[in-house]
Amino acid sequence: MSTIGTSSPRIDGAGKVRGTAPYAFEHVSDALYLWPITATVARGRVTSVDSSVAVATDGVELVLTVFDAPRLADTSDGDLTILQSPEISYRGQLIGAVVARTPEIAREAAASVLVEHLSEDHDTVFRADHPDSHRPQKVNGGFETTSRTGEPDRILDDPPADTVVVDEWYSTPEEHNNPMEPHTVVAIWAPAEQVLTLYDSTQSTQGVVSSLAPVLGLEPEQMRVIAPHVGGGFGSKGSPHSHDVLAAMAAMRLPGRAVKFAVPRQHMFAYVGHRASTRSRIRLAAGLDGRVSALVHEAWVHSARAKEFAEQAAVSSRMMYTADHRRTDHHVVPLDVPPPFWMRAPGEAPGMFAGEVAMDELAERLGMDPIELRVRNEPADDPESGKPWSSRRLVDCLRLGADRFGWDRRPAPAAHRDGRWLVGYGVASSTYPHMVNPGNEAAISHRSGRFSVRIAATDIGTGAWTALTLIAADALGVAADRIDLQIGDSVLPKATVAGGSSGTSSWGSAIVSAARRFRERYGENPPEAAEVTATTEQNPDTERFRISSFGAHFVEAHVDADTGEIRIPRMLGVFSIGRVINPRTVRSQLIGGMTFGISMALHEESVRDPRFGHVVTQDLAEYHIPVHADIADVDAVWLDDADEHATPMGSRGAGEIGIVGSAAAVVNAVHDATGVRVRDLPVRLDDLLYGLPDR
Repeated sequence: MSTIGTSSPRIDGAGKVRGTAPYAFEHVSDALYLWPITATVARGRVTSVDSSVAVATDGVELVLTVFDAPRLADTSDGDLTILQSPEISYRGQLIGAVVARTPEIAREAAASVLVEHLSEDHDTVFRADHPDSHRPQKVNGGFETTSRTGEPDRILDDPPADTVVVDEWYSTPEEHNNPMEPHTVVAIWAPAEQVLTLYDSTQSTQGVVSSLAPVLGLEPEQMRVIAPHVGGGFGSKGSPHSHDVLAAMAAMRLPGRAVKFAVPRQHMFAYVGHRASTRSRIRLAAGLDGRVSALVHEAWVHSARAKEFAEQAAVSSRMMYTADHRRTDHHVVPLDVPPPFWMRAPGEAPGMFAGEVAMDELAERLGMDPIELRVRNEPADDPESGKPWSSRRLVDCLRLGADRFGWDRRPAPAAHRDGRWLVGYGVASSTYPHMVNPGNEAAISHRSGRFSVRIAATDIGTGAWTALTLIAADALGVAADRIDLQIGDSVLPKATVAGGSSGTSSWGSAIVSAARRFRERYGENPPEAAEVTATTEQNPDTERFRISSFGAHFVEAHVDADTGEIRIPRMLGVFSIGRVINPRTVRSQLIGGMTFGISMALHEESVRDPRFGHVVTQDLAEYHIPVHADIADVDAVWLDDADEHATPMGSRGAGEIGIVGSAAAVVNAVHDATGVRVRDLPVRLDDLLYGLPDR
């Protein structure tokens, strides 16, 4: 029997609806509560701390400051190194904490702590011509900073006759991950066993262990991290941050007591990561037939002086379309801000916004349909490596999407109205790399006709509980209701992070390897207590082929002719993502990503005050995200496209491709409606005013 591809309800759904599925903060009832103290200058040092009132407050159990905190064993990671010196690297940096019997006492006592700072000149303004801009050694994902083929600059600087050139700048703002469940941790230090247990809202329980154990001076076996249910992460929970260190410090000072720390929503805009702002210069040269001859994508991103993180914003341009001459380059601008980190599709989301709007501009200047332009530049093999594609059906996605969306009824640009609304259509391509992380391990055992499947995977709301159960059942040849899945605990067999759309591929491959070994050893009638453990089998096809997912977004935009107000009544995504494990949850993931793209295009922007260095839009009232009125008919479909080169399940990742390119499709549709080309996100009403019709 085959369970893969069956539309299945979430195994954890009932527990979540009933409120019985425990999230990090809900573990342990008898606990103390931590409230953080943060720096109120963007750069400088703490000169004094007066915590006498807090210490004397009834119910306060501990006050930590930069002057009396435990020493960390490893201070090489600037994101995790806190309370080790008076130096302040960014506003909002953790510089102390109060732990008390109730959250109210902890918060009030923390407010009574008097901190004096020495403020120094700071710089939080991102710009491409920053004097400290430099090329990093590597960019996120381990990619080379620069790549070059041919002589693109020569062609673009002196283009041949009958060549159309696009040379424009595009930007995306600083953005912040805001999952419904904020970063939360419950820390307990057991002195007798010398073990630190964390109930953590994380995308990788074992990643927390491997990152924090050296910092805290512990051996890995002295840490256990538990996370059966996580309320979203969007990348920010892919690694521990300084709040985990602070909770661990407090717990180790209060042996045997549980310390709870739920990061306040306002602090989600400080010390738990964010998407860096980007600036991209895209240069394209194409003949009158639309074939791109030269492409240059130079990207600038901001980072932090405390720790460098270089987002790989130009990487997708290395392989998306044909161009015999191409160059991509990355630059980092260090600022006095918190360290950036992963946010859904880091690199690809801002980079493909720039690239896909540039392609739309090229189509406009050529007088060519933007779908036809993309089809004419479809590469037979990977332009970057020269390897054959395992499966690249972008053209099929474009053609099917155009047919389903009614692209042939696309009105002339800036020429169609529906009452007071200007109407336009937009399209953009999407891609996301296929990732299977090495080192995953699964254990399978049999008792009384049931199969226990154990792996330290993490379900961050994406449906891993259900998908891994379906994969295990399919690989063992049994019904899904005979599978007992155990995930979300660092003591389970090895599992890599739920990030980079790699979770199902990485963990599922390990489960299939274990199931194959189990069936080879025990057959279809295993004895009681039969058990095997296996790691992911090596897949040589990942070296022989270029494996990526692809898709196409189609957007209908309405713009109010009087006010410039934007509505998106219709959006369609068509994707090639390999074999779909669970259609129900995959569709949810794709629609979620597309909604993320609408949000990126029209709403999201973290506004940092350059005078003081902090984000002023630090709540969900002022950091704008879509509401129901903004999201109407959003639909996602996929091709029947098993990719046997990718994983033993034939699947590829589906978590992040929905956001890649979707913001560009929105912006391209807005241009089609108004004739106004917006190159800087988010789109503002005043960007469109000069394109609105005269009354």
